[in-house]
Amino acid sequence: MAHIESCECGGERRHPSILYSLLKKESAPCASARASRSARFAVAARTCACGVSRPVSLRSPHATCAAASAVLAKTLRFVKSVPCFGELPACDQRALVRSGWAPLLVLGMAQDRLDFETRESTEPSMLQRLLTGAHERPASPRDYSAAVTDGGGGVAPAEAQAIKAFLSKCWDLDISTKEYAYLKGAILFNPDVTGLQCQHYIQALQSEAHQALNEHVKLIHRGDSMRFAKLFIALSMLRSINANVVAGLFFRPVIGTVNMEELLLEMFYGK
Repeated sequence: MAHIESCECGGERRHPSILYSLLKKESAPCASARASRSARFAVAARTCACGVSRPVSLRSPHATCAAASAVLAKTLRFVKSVPCFGELPACDQRALVRSGWAPLLVLGMAQDRLDFETRESTEPSMLQRLLTGAHERPASPRDYSAAVTDGGGGVAPAEAQAIKAFLSKCWDLDISTKEYAYLKGAILFNPDVTGLQCQHYIQALQSEAHQALNEHVKLIHRGDSMRFAKLFIALSMLRSINANVVAGLFFRPVIGTVNMEELLLEMFYGK
């Protein structure tokens, strides 16, 4: 039922509740959700002579990147379909998309049962190049910081494992379509993003997503008093995933070093 909310950027807005907004495009489960899952843990974690774990990359980069791109496109369509999101100022929309695209993508991968396998990368990571090529020039702290999330030679095994662990967690919980929708709302409406004009309004939307998820769990899973807490643990795992790692693992192998922000805006606004 429509209700009136007061927005921090001024004026009153009439919009459907977030329950309707989030479920509008999420009522039918994806056909790929019935696909069998492949091996979950195929991350190589060997260590080279310098003591640094060798980076890993996708075993089937073209197929996996194409599948991840399809999930990203579907995720952005979902975001655009949420009326509450469409009522936000354009600057807030862009900020939320920049902040949330990676966790929303991984959440979409979980929903679509998109697994992936990795192998040890044949190309040294930036961190390895810095450590083994120290004679070329001294490495600054900034170099090491950038190297941690550099995807040119793959990603750290622990980073890939964190994504696979989150996917496994979601599949073990057998999260429903409605639960995925509420989780997406909790990720999308992130009041902690810097520079938001409607921060308090966005915080209210996130709280409503949490409440809707809690009410749904109590209604459907009455015998599992810990399910809501388990879903929040999954959310905390999701929020810890680095966006640069997601870009480096699922996009850089095929499209190279690309400005993900420009790519997102092009996909989102159809430019």
